Amino acid sequence: MTPQLQMAIKLLQLSRLELVEMVQQELESNPTLEESETVETPEETPAETPEAADAREITMEESFDERLDWQQYMDEYSSTGRVHYESEEKEAPNYEAFTASRTNLYDHLRWQLLMTRPTAEQEAIGSLIIGNLNKYGYLDVPLEDVAQMAETDVSQVKDVLYVMQTFDPPGICARDLSECLLIQARQFGIVDPVVEALLRDHINNLENKRYQVIARELKCSMETLSAAIELIRQLDPRPGFRYGDEDQIYITPDVYVYREGDDYIVMLNDDEIPQLHINSYYRQAVRKGEPIAKDTRTYLRDRLRSAEWLIKSIQQRRRTIYNVMVSIVKFQRDFFDQGIAHLKPMVLRDVAEDINMHESTISRVTTNKYAHTPHGIFELKFFFNSSINRADGNTIASASVQEEMRKIIAGENPKKPYSDKKIADMLEAASGIRIARRTVAKYREIMGVLPSSKRKQP
Repeated sequence: MTPQLQMAIKLLQLSRLELVEMVQQELESNPTLEESETVETPEETPAETPEAADAREITMEESFDERLDWQQYMDEYSSTGRVHYESEEKEAPNYEAFTASRTNLYDHLRWQLLMTRPTAEQEAIGSLIIGNLNKYGYLDVPLEDVAQMAETDVSQVKDVLYVMQTFDPPGICARDLSECLLIQARQFGIVDPVVEALLRDHINNLENKRYQVIARELKCSMETLSAAIELIRQLDPRPGFRYGDEDQIYITPDVYVYREGDDYIVMLNDDEIPQLHINSYYRQAVRKGEPIAKDTRTYLRDRLRSAEWLIKSIQQRRRTIYNVMVSIVKFQRDFFDQGIAHLKPMVLRDVAEDINMHESTISRVTTNKYAHTPHGIFELKFFFNSSINRADGNTIASASVQEEMRKIIAGENPKKPYSDKKIADMLEAASGIRIARRTVAKYREIMGVLPSSKRKQP
């Protein structure tokens, strides 16, 4: 493959953020490549006559308030654009001293620990406890290990731990799920013997939805048990997670699809992607044979060629993404009109044949690219689905089957959730979709839906 083709293929499979990063690196390393600056062209206005100019100046002078001493105003206005007031001398804030940092769990807990005015030994124990918390806020090591590291007694570690379990966020520094939720219940003032018994002795039964067993052992009604479980659902099983270092990733679409009348418009998102051009000085210096050293001329030619390839490859990438999205809209018109339930089966070959490109090219285009549609933001790969046969001989996309399953599960009785076999039978009866029970289980796992035994409510 030629270097230009290699670059085109490389750019095609990059995500939007990766492309922006690569372009910035090229701008820094290639002196012949520059970022275009979009300059707004002022609207042309007819030339003013001297009379009109004089009239405009008179009007401006008359608009000034004569009571305002403009000379004093200009004298008070500093060269840095700040006004000094009488009997007041203030320096402008040093904006470089302001930082946008996010408080992590370690700093948050250590600050609270120091607020308790601990002794040197207590501070050392507390720091060890904080350092051994996992990302969910649980203490991962036995107290004996903490005591050994701090060279102190286990009783001292327990005393510090119990103090730290009163810190924010509620439930922090617990050693297991039961202790975490019990700490939160106490801090929130939940005084209920059923709730306490559930958290202390029946966590495993709760996880496995064994409500009849719990009600029988606690000798309480299902209504009382249901109310207690609803209170427990308000507690946070991962109190330290909100202070994690993982930043949320926000998806920026590569392409927008808007509806206008009875048609759809495809628009590429070029925000944050620099508009590139080649430096005219270097281009002319190489073309006009300026007296440049041979090594320098060879270097500039290579850099100019690389810059041209990059600009052409970016344009080719834009055209390819646009053509692929237009083809997707054509094949999946029912989806754009009516939603996910009307998504059609489609493979890479369909689009490849439509726009005269290879399937591998379509695969690269649809990787890590997202489209904003009237029904939400979807990865381009979402529109390519395997087909499921209906009873009437027609086919339906697998994503549409999952959407039908989601509707069925949303409408089930929480006390008697549908089994996978029941869902398969309902799909065939209602929509003529024939799939096996194991296929329902597979789709359910993809959707993040628990099995019926775990979905059952008291």
